[in-house]
Amino acid sequence: MNHTATLLALLALLTLLGGCASREAMNPADLEPGRLPPPDLTLNIPGLGPCTDSPDRSLRIDSSQPVHVLVHGCFGSSGQFRGLAQVLAFHGQQSACFTYDDRAKLTQGADELKQAVQQLAAQSRVPQITVIGHSQGALIARKAMTASSSLTPLPGRPVDLRLVTISGPFSGIAAAQTCGKSWLYPLSLGLVPLSCYIATGPKWADITFSSRFIREPGSLAPQVSRYLKIDTDERGSCRREEGGRCVESDVIFSLDEQRQTLIESDARTKRVEVNAGHVEIVGDKRVAPKKLIAILQEQGVLRATAPARLPAFSLLLSRVYQE
Repeated sequence: MNHTATLLALLALLTLLGGCASREAMNPADLEPGRLPPPDLTLNIPGLGPCTDSPDRSLRIDSSQPVHVLVHGCFGSSGQFRGLAQVLAFHGQQSACFTYDDRAKLTQGADELKQAVQQLAAQSRVPQITVIGHSQGALIARKAMTASSSLTPLPGRPVDLRLVTISGPFSGIAAAQTCGKSWLYPLSLGLVPLSCYIATGPKWADITFSSRFIREPGSLAPQVSRYLKIDTDERGSCRREEGGRCVESDVIFSLDEQRQTLIESDARTKRVEVNAGHVEIVGDKRVAPKKLIAILQEQGVLRATAPARLPAFSLLLSRVYQE
């Protein structure tokens, strides 16, 4: 492999990094309580905390009510889902955000998430835990909910576990295709795997089409009662426009990257496809995740908005997402 080809491989990986959702600076203000009941329990669980970027990671919940655990993608943070947590709170549903090293191996993040879910169940009386992951967080969320013996066991006590993934590249990331061609490693004198590691960190070996993580996704654990898989058709989407011209695309993963027969064949899986950009679907400071809200309400993940509260909900969205 010549130096030009090696450089192209590195550039492909740099493109991959650009494909992740840009980190949005979020205010660390406390979440508005909305219609949530007052908390009766404070937990300190590694990786799990409120959906803000506040340094106080203590999780305060009503221990008898369901909890939605939100998992960000690469370049993300708990604060990225501050708005979605307020949408849930408005409907009387509580949430927590899971944070992890987004350059570490995906199996490490999945194991840490599984431990967090196990501790949340063990240290409270919550009847239901719904794990919601976006992008790379979707890969980690699903792996955490599998029956893999290499990971921490899921909760043993009766608790209804549910899973929602959004825009997850379950067939591997196309931009990392070169990294998955092991026959190139010796020909490049080790430059290909080195370039992949520099660009993405240890996780590079998990995100390629040929990785064991992708080829052997594993079966969902029996404790998982339902799996909602949301795939985004991102063609033609734009993250930012200037003067009527798109200056930042919102096309990150194709449908081919998101589809995975082994995952979708599980009887507990309900797949929904939506025309939406990669960041648009979960929202950012410029756009509210209205399409995601509609899907979550249609599928019973998010409670319906009472007609009398629709004006107040519209006001909340305009304020939180600054539309």
